Amino acid sequence: MKKIIQILLIIGILFFISQTIYGIYQESNIKEGKQQSSVIKQNQTTMVKQQNNADSYFKESLVDLQKEEYEGYEVEAKMMIPKINLETYILKEKSKEAMALCPVKWYGPEANENGNFCIAGHNYNKTYKFNKLKELEIGDKISLINYLGNIEYEIYDIYKVIPQEIYPLSQETNYQKELTIITCTDYSNKRIIIKAKAV
Repeated sequence: MKKIIQILLIIGILFFISQTIYGIYQESNIKEGKQQSSVIKQNQTTMVKQQNNADSYFKESLVDLQKEEYEGYEVEAKMMIPKINLETYILKEKSKEAMALCPVKWYGPEANENGNFCIAGHNYNKTYKFNKLKELEIGDKISLINYLGNIEYEIYDIYKVIPQEIYPLSQETNYQKELTIITCTDYSNKRIIIKAKAV
């Protein structure tokens, strides 16, 4: 009987020790989990702040662009064509004077909206002009930047028309964003048409 009591006592002590060790282990895991959770939350908070700062900066720069003027003319968008190192403004006003400065919005919706945004410009060998458009090929990229964002377009067709042909201005785009760039050939007897779709 004495041996049974001793065995039970030893089992009880071992059980108590094992429970104590397990409790300490659990507390340690909970503390570690809280620390990791705290670090994760801090990282998430930092990332959210950084994203908000970037979004805020981008929105502010787009708002500035929306209000921007060039030589007294309101800017519709900025256009970049990396292949020919062209960065130019697209002016809202369609006039001879405006076109002497930069390409202009010729027809269609606002830049980067659904529809066919048509731009016309001279092919003079001057800053902001379309003199290097003939170097472009199908697959080349064009970026349009305005308050709706920076949207990239890919050229899918290049052809020439006579001035009386207006079908390149068609707005039948199946509600997609399209871009049409129009300029003269060297002797102005035809128009070069460059068609691009948002990608």
